[in-house]
Amino acid sequence: MEALEKGKIYTAEIEGYSSEGLGIARVNGAVVFVPDAVRGETADLRITRVMKTSCAGEIVKLRTPSPNRMEPECPYAGRCGGCAYQHLTYPEELWAKRQRVQDALTRIGGLDIQVEEILGAKDPEHYRNKSQYPVGADGSIGFFQARTHKVVPIRRCLIQTEAADRTAQAVGEWMRRYQVPAYDETTGKGLVRHVCVRVNQKGESLCCVVVNGSKLPREPELAAYVTRAVPRTVGVLLNSNTRRGNVILGEKYRTLYGQNYLMDTLCGLEFRLSMPSFYQVNRDQAEVLYHKALEFAGLSGEETVLDLYCGIGTITLCLAKAAKRVIGAEIVPPAIRDAKENALRNHIENAEFFCGDAADIAAKLECDGLRPDVVTVDPPRKGLAPEVIASVAAMGPEKVVYVSCDPATLGRDVKIFGQLGYRAVRAAAVDMFPGTAHVETVVLLSKGEVDSKKIRVEFSLEDMDMSEFQDGATYPQIKEYVLEHTGLKVSNLYISQIKRKCGIEVGKNYNLPKSEDSRQPQCPPEKEKAIREAFKYFGMI
Repeated sequence: MEALEKGKIYTAEIEGYSSEGLGIARVNGAVVFVPDAVRGETADLRITRVMKTSCAGEIVKLRTPSPNRMEPECPYAGRCGGCAYQHLTYPEELWAKRQRVQDALTRIGGLDIQVEEILGAKDPEHYRNKSQYPVGADGSIGFFQARTHKVVPIRRCLIQTEAADRTAQAVGEWMRRYQVPAYDETTGKGLVRHVCVRVNQKGESLCCVVVNGSKLPREPELAAYVTRAVPRTVGVLLNSNTRRGNVILGEKYRTLYGQNYLMDTLCGLEFRLSMPSFYQVNRDQAEVLYHKALEFAGLSGEETVLDLYCGIGTITLCLAKAAKRVIGAEIVPPAIRDAKENALRNHIENAEFFCGDAADIAAKLECDGLRPDVVTVDPPRKGLAPEVIASVAAMGPEKVVYVSCDPATLGRDVKIFGQLGYRAVRAAAVDMFPGTAHVETVVLLSKGEVDSKKIRVEFSLEDMDMSEFQDGATYPQIKEYVLEHTGLKVSNLYISQIKRKCGIEVGKNYNLPKSEDSRQPQCPPEKEKAIREAFKYFGMI
């Protein structure tokens, strides 16, 4: 195989897309990742970076453009890192997302199953009901440039609502008028860190300004600026976050104006939304997603359903309309408070909620003898912890409906469920995030021929090979992520070394030296950096 040279131009065909939306080409046997490329195109590619097993490239000349290529409507395309698919027609974007899910289920999950369909959005623009704008050290407000923390100033975004954009601009005007300093993450000094906005179906909004401290100068003027720019603002909040790092919201809130929550309608139900509570960012597509989850659950009205990671109770209360009893569990206290209020508000009496870690609650309910007919899960991007999967399987539900926002961790988790006798029988994708590379998936897992009402499956975590599935991602997943994004190959040994550095538990005696005199190779700095980035992606640090 001929090695590729940096700066040299090669002609190649774009074969598909990476998980981040980059085009994939193969040149002399090497994988080349190409931004703004479209499947089926033939192009002259300049190699911009040569890595050990892959390369990065850029298009110099399109020899045969694809009919699925379009001119980005967004003026910030190529600078803002928010949307990866601005250059694709919407049908091609849907193809790429469906294929990503299919690849994850087949390659990572080891499943012989076809993704039935991908349900696209009727309106792929201005759909986000929650917006989080970082504030640069120079006071600019917008979104991060790809793979950086450099803020690209943005006045009007194609996927945000007008109310959210106007709110962010109003905060910026207030900062400039009263010389309120922005937060500088390199020094830890300054005040304003983020502007967060929720918007409901009626066009009402809730604004939250995240600050490095407990108060701001000219707080009444801040509320006045926001409400003048967006008259349908129902509340302006202050959130205190003094921690260094990437976590946006702190734990303490203070109301500067109006109320500290927003109401919205979903699937015919009313929901109260606190600022930290999880709520799908695309309301219309959330209804499509939940209807598909209900279809997969196949409820008759006589079932007991357990809903883990229930948030404010959206899926739980939708299930309650078709089940005998529903139980929701969530670790965020404000979300559980909202869920209980939402049940009362919608006159739903067959729902109950528990606050706590999903693994702990699932284990407790299993020990208490709960035998749900159906379990639904909608975890964060890092997926399910092995002990959650173990507790769910120990309850012996006939069906598990898995809603996922990350195909890779979904593939990992359904593989573990397969070890416990749960077979994936249906899968569908939903485009919750048009313009971006993200996609939502619903998978139905079934116990198959086993009658779970008569047979209880007993097992122990010790009986299972869980070594590859600890702490959010498998070792192969981490290797794949590092290879795809950096071209570097990393070993299990290097991954375990960096796990220890990050305080992540590593299995006993995993890759330890055989004698005290043995010396292990240490992970090089560039590979350590790449592994840490993978840990961040999978929510491990």
